[in-house]
Amino acid sequence: MQQIKAVWSRLDGRKRITVVGAALAVFLILLVLSRLATTPSMTLLFAGLESGSAGDIVRALDQRGVPYEVRGGSIYVPAARRDELRMTLASEGLPANGSKGYELLDSLSGFGTTSQMFDAAYWRAKEGELARTIVASPHIGQARVHIAHGSANPFQRGVEPTASVYLVAAGAPVTPAQAKAVRFLVASAVSGLSPEKVAVIDSAGTVIGAEETAGGAGNAEDQAQRLRERVLRLVEARVGPGNAVVEVSVETVTETESIRERRIDPNGRVAISTDVEERSDSSRNQSSEVTVASNLPDGDAADGDRSDATSSQTRERVNYEVSETELEVVRVPGAIKRLTVAVLVNGTRSTDSSGAEVFVPLPQEELDSLSELVASAVGFDAERGDVITLKSLDLPAFEPQGTLAKSSLWQKSSLDMMSLIQMATLAIVALFLGLFVIRPILTNPKPLPALPAADQGGEAAAGGLRVLDGEIAAAEGEEVAAVPAEIGAGQGRPPVAAISTAGTEQAVERLRELIGDKQEETVEILRSWLEESEEEA
Repeated sequence: MQQIKAVWSRLDGRKRITVVGAALAVFLILLVLSRLATTPSMTLLFAGLESGSAGDIVRALDQRGVPYEVRGGSIYVPAARRDELRMTLASEGLPANGSKGYELLDSLSGFGTTSQMFDAAYWRAKEGELARTIVASPHIGQARVHIAHGSANPFQRGVEPTASVYLVAAGAPVTPAQAKAVRFLVASAVSGLSPEKVAVIDSAGTVIGAEETAGGAGNAEDQAQRLRERVLRLVEARVGPGNAVVEVSVETVTETESIRERRIDPNGRVAISTDVEERSDSSRNQSSEVTVASNLPDGDAADGDRSDATSSQTRERVNYEVSETELEVVRVPGAIKRLTVAVLVNGTRSTDSSGAEVFVPLPQEELDSLSELVASAVGFDAERGDVITLKSLDLPAFEPQGTLAKSSLWQKSSLDMMSLIQMATLAIVALFLGLFVIRPILTNPKPLPALPAADQGGEAAAGGLRVLDGEIAAAEGEEVAAVPAEIGAGQGRPPVAAISTAGTEQAVERLRELIGDKQEETVEILRSWLEESEEEA
């Protein structure tokens, strides 16, 4: 403490202000670095959550006393507890992504629940379950499902349900193939719903994937892509991967055509029914004379002439139907109208007589065999006007630009860059404080040498110093204070008094060497002499 006071007393006002400012700066730097060192490293817990789900996550973290940071739509927690929090929150059903499933039906009780309320809760639960299943895909960030069913209007029959799905991609845009899978997923979960009645819309408001036409044929691009993959897989099996290029152009029918034909064959008569009708009639005629006896009740009437008549009739009716044939043909858009296939295959390379490398195309026999395989793979039809072109040309190999991405040793390690920077900064500050602040303060200054007594040659020493002072002043043009003879003692050098007798030039040179080697001790001795002279004055 005495040393610090002594050093502080020897400083002027400007140096004291400098020392105080430096001490405050170092203190603030240490405070900030300690704050950074004690702050845990934050890592991403969840991102892209809806407002309700994010609020549930924040509330759960507050209940557990876990420090967190909200940056936009992302929640950050300490890296050491990220995995633990994810599993713990998942066991509690968080994040729910704003959609609830069949647990909505658990809250319904038998008292006060009407059939309309139950139906509404059921369809809401169905939509939530479908949204959960869709979000389970790593390509989908958010999903909303809306189902419109016809059970709300009991007086309207034959109403088919429809559905719409809103998707937010987690990274790359949603492809038509993924949208098709979502349509089939929703259609399979709702009774009576067909995939054509499901619309998939992305976050940009675009309908993803055109609806398939009747008959199951897709659009021209999808058909061309399927045929291209089929032909490429077939050709590369022979020439090797990367040695073939396939392009397929499909021209499809874009209009709808309906043909209805009715044919009647007059020779193709067919009996469909037969009716038979029979009729029989019988009658009797008698003629006689009228007399008195015939009029009496008991009289004998004279017998007259008698005649009997009988008739029968048979009628048969046969109904015939003429042979009739009806034919109706409906041609829908999407059917292949014309197909064009272009295949480019690489050849081989050989060395000629001069040693140069030359390109050798595939033989024509092999090209013809490949052409037949391609025709079979795409369903070639010459009457339809299909064209297949197969050539063997040189395919130059281009080296990929840039360097191959590799994981460095730093990426494989689990060290945090920010933590290492903080530790390195703390180490540098501590080294700086130890070397330039603490070490000079704690270092004990060497004791001042005692002045020689007057009776021990002090006069001679003083005379020698005076001679030396005059010589130094004459050589340097400066006023030099007296230097004690003990400066060079113990270092293998003679006293200053002895130096003064060795010659002016040699004494000045030796004194310069002594002052250069013992700068601190020289300054301390000169300062002590000045202070003594001031006190005596």
